[in-house]
Amino acid sequence: MSDPVILHVSLDSFRKYADRYLTHSIVLMDEEGRIRYCNSAFTEIVGRTENELHGQAAERYLIADRPFAEMKPFYSGKNGGDIDDLPIVAVRSASGSCLTFKCELLDIEIDRSPCSLLILRNQVPGHSLTLLQQFAGAFMKDVNLGVLLIDTEFKLIDISDMACRLLGLIRERVLHLPVDEIFASVPPEHRFVERTVLDGVVVRNHAVSWTHNQERYELLLDSNVLRDQSGRIVGAYIMFKDVTNLRSLEQQVQRSDRLAMIGQIAAGTAHEIRNPLTSIKGFLQVLRKTFQDQGMDKESGYTNVMLTEINRINELVNELLLLSKPKNVSFEEVDISQVLRDILPIINNEAILHGVVVHYEASYPMPKVIADRELLKQVFLNIGKNGIEAMVDGGRLTITERVDREEKRVNIDIHDTGPGIPLFVIDKIFDPFFTTKPEGTGLGLSVCQRIIHDIGGSIRVSTKGFGTTFTICIPYP
Repeated sequence: MSDPVILHVSLDSFRKYADRYLTHSIVLMDEEGRIRYCNSAFTEIVGRTENELHGQAAERYLIADRPFAEMKPFYSGKNGGDIDDLPIVAVRSASGSCLTFKCELLDIEIDRSPCSLLILRNQVPGHSLTLLQQFAGAFMKDVNLGVLLIDTEFKLIDISDMACRLLGLIRERVLHLPVDEIFASVPPEHRFVERTVLDGVVVRNHAVSWTHNQERYELLLDSNVLRDQSGRIVGAYIMFKDVTNLRSLEQQVQRSDRLAMIGQIAAGTAHEIRNPLTSIKGFLQVLRKTFQDQGMDKESGYTNVMLTEINRINELVNELLLLSKPKNVSFEEVDISQVLRDILPIINNEAILHGVVVHYEASYPMPKVIADRELLKQVFLNIGKNGIEAMVDGGRLTITERVDREEKRVNIDIHDTGPGIPLFVIDKIFDPFFTTKPEGTGLGLSVCQRIIHDIGGSIRVSTKGFGTTFTICIPYP
């Protein structure tokens, strides 16, 4: 091979030259391996536009035996080497198929920044990646698992797209960095990537929790070392699966079983409780009238206390009855935005009493959901009032509409700026009869969860010590 060719041009000049004179597929990469420019010949192979490819890691579409940033320039120009000696690189298209080419790599300076120019020369006929190679290339991009590969120096060599999304990392910015540096902001006791993995410590189905963007994830983690043919450790892998939905489903099933049992008991005993209460309430009202007529204010006050407590018992019986499957439920197409607008005056009045400001962020258009309108009002009112009451010194209640078109769900976030929910309590808030309010029954959130669960939705809660967010997720057709 000849000495590497080094060019010094502006990006605009290079574009004009490449578009006019270069017929081969070319990719211009910066020092971190991100695509700065590619011509139409390359976009046709990949099946993406230049705008879609710009700024992405070239390794997403080009499969080589090592990162391009680590390769030495190679060139087969005048007086250069034989093109047959050039390395082969595979190009992965959007459909998943791969084409292989002989390639050249040049050092080039664009706008005074060092770059690499990859030129795909001749396509290699009949040459294709093995099934194992194609699987390895697609695995990190497409698999629904969090995967991290680290070397013996505890540096991150590769990471799957799912791991980046869940851990809040940008792949191009963390590759080849020490793992300790990547997770420097995470307390050591909460890191699930430990150096001990390089010592051969095998982990299987280890349950860990991770919080990102105020969302808590439950993960099952596996890890082990990677060895070469002589048995020496050359690195390690950490692999995890998001089982948040499974854990949530387990908890919902357990709660539903408890609620159903309580509901059955309540349905069977409600009339037996209400009948004597009605008699007691009626006689107390007569006694109160008699005490008032005779000027016995002290005794009249006692009857008022007893009548108040009887009303509380009646309200408790009503809530218990809601735990069984609600009767006369009317499922129909419901406009969530309209439901929220209907209850906003009620929430605003409650907020004024507590010195709270209500902020409503609508989203248009919102898909309609199949639900009972009145029961949805009950859910939003209950969670909204809980948030308002949590802000004892005033604050801000924010109600936000969101649409997750990928999951086909409508999400309603109800966020307060209160003190948050302690971690040792947050897992219990949906349990029947659990409450932190002196006058609470502990059934409000249980009823809300039952209502949303019955229409195929879920309620998630996240807290960071400076506020709490309840997210009501409802599927739409």
